[in-house]
Amino acid sequence: MITIQGKGVSTGVAAGPLYFYQRAKGTLRRYEVEDREAEFARFKAAQAKAMEQLGVLAEKAREEAGDEAAMLFETHQMMCEDMDYEEAIEGFIRESGINAEAAVTDAGAAQAEAFAAMEDDYFKARAADVKDISTRIVGILMGVVQGGIDSEVPVILAADDLAPSETVQLDKSKILGFVTSGGSGSSHTAILARTMGIPAIIGVGDQLKPEYEGREVIVDGGTGSVVVDADDDTRERLMKKRTELLHRQQLLNQLRGQPNVSRDGQEVRIYCNIGNPEDVHAVLENDGGGIGLFRSEFLYLNCDDYPTEDYQFEAYKKVLSDMGGKEVVIRTLDIGADKMIGYFNLPHEENPALGNRALRICLNRPEIFRTQLRALYRASAYGRLSIMFPMVTSVWEVKEAKKLCEQVKAELAEEGIPFSEEVDVGIMIETPAAAVVSDRLAKVVDFFSIGTNDLTQYTLACDRQNNDLGRFFNAHHPAVLRLIKMVAENAHKEGIWCGICGELGADLDLTETFLSIGIDELSVSPRSVLPLRQKVRDTEVAAVREKLVDDLMSDRNTI
Repeated sequence: MITIQGKGVSTGVAAGPLYFYQRAKGTLRRYEVEDREAEFARFKAAQAKAMEQLGVLAEKAREEAGDEAAMLFETHQMMCEDMDYEEAIEGFIRESGINAEAAVTDAGAAQAEAFAAMEDDYFKARAADVKDISTRIVGILMGVVQGGIDSEVPVILAADDLAPSETVQLDKSKILGFVTSGGSGSSHTAILARTMGIPAIIGVGDQLKPEYEGREVIVDGGTGSVVVDADDDTRERLMKKRTELLHRQQLLNQLRGQPNVSRDGQEVRIYCNIGNPEDVHAVLENDGGGIGLFRSEFLYLNCDDYPTEDYQFEAYKKVLSDMGGKEVVIRTLDIGADKMIGYFNLPHEENPALGNRALRICLNRPEIFRTQLRALYRASAYGRLSIMFPMVTSVWEVKEAKKLCEQVKAELAEEGIPFSEEVDVGIMIETPAAAVVSDRLAKVVDFFSIGTNDLTQYTLACDRQNNDLGRFFNAHHPAVLRLIKMVAENAHKEGIWCGICGELGADLDLTETFLSIGIDELSVSPRSVLPLRQKVRDTEVAAVREKLVDDLMSDRNTI
């Protein structure tokens, strides 16, 4: 038996075979082949597998975001077996004698260049499609595993850490838990695990050895322990803990439909954070009151080119329709920093967390922003939508963004396209600048939602992704909590609501504090809804308010 210690960032106990996430390895090799017929057969087999993968993706997209979303992958299927494309590849193999990987690369590049040179915008856009299907086929030829998992059974997934674009592609039905050598409590792997309600452990370093692959491991997200080949006593103890946790969840299920009201009558809304339309099921399953944060950037991460207005519209429409009139707060595009997307062609920055990201990109590239806003307002006709802008530092940014909203609404009205006039517009408070001028910002928006992950990062000058800074990244730091209190007070002075959508929202050690300073809404991972509801219902706010607020503003805190 081998015990490895890391840091638990999503609770729960799971057991299964260990599987290391597979990424593309090596570089494309170019060489002459002896058997050209066999090499062309290699290509045909890879082409067939690509067609199969695209079919699966089309069905998945149709379920999550409608026919428009599925059409992209169906178009890729047609292009994959296009006769001109296939004949060009066959020519490179049979006539030049080069290997299939090189033939697909050359044929794809030539066809993409031809599309890009056309005057028609539709055909110009097909250049990116050809590149994408060529990359897919080459990946299959090189043995690259799509989505990083090639297993018939669910696994405990191990990796150094996973980028946002990688988490989007994962087959979530195959994952029992996560173990990463690096990462942080606010990494996208941790966020995904909490949304899925499965255990996750970070920061195990080099303790996971390649030879452990396939061996049974038990992970305990509560203690951060990973046990390889557990002995009978350890296995029995951890499986008993797993049963107890499931039993506790069953007890919490009795809170479904109950109000989020403290013992002395203070109410708070408990909403959920999600990353894609399929997460709505988890929100409803866990009795979330609404969606306080829909991270729309994951729609962009899931595409190989800028998602169209119709593609986004179908996704937003599905979420709003499925939520049945409950409020859905959709955050506009938030890329940059740790969420990079190749087709945006953003220049390299020495410090991207302080660079061109989120609302800054949208205001600098209004054509991208306008497309998203049109999709959002069109979808507003199908539910209760609120729009939220991220990474705000100044009032002028909000006014400029709202001006674009008004322009989009005027366009839709002129085109006769229905939309709701009751869409609230709010902002995320995730920079100290926004917190300090929140009295002014509150005059121009309908609500605040505090992103505590970034607010902590910027307030403490501490990289949220750097696990080596763990003890310095203290989200309970009085400076962070005082800013939260200031923001809530300034919101209420102007008659708007203030919520929290960062990870602190689910921190039960701070629930009493948040209720005491008047936070109106807590948006958390779906599995955190019922434990948080129980904590709220067990709290008598008046009895703790004076002491908690006094402690927060005094020097008795440990700094």
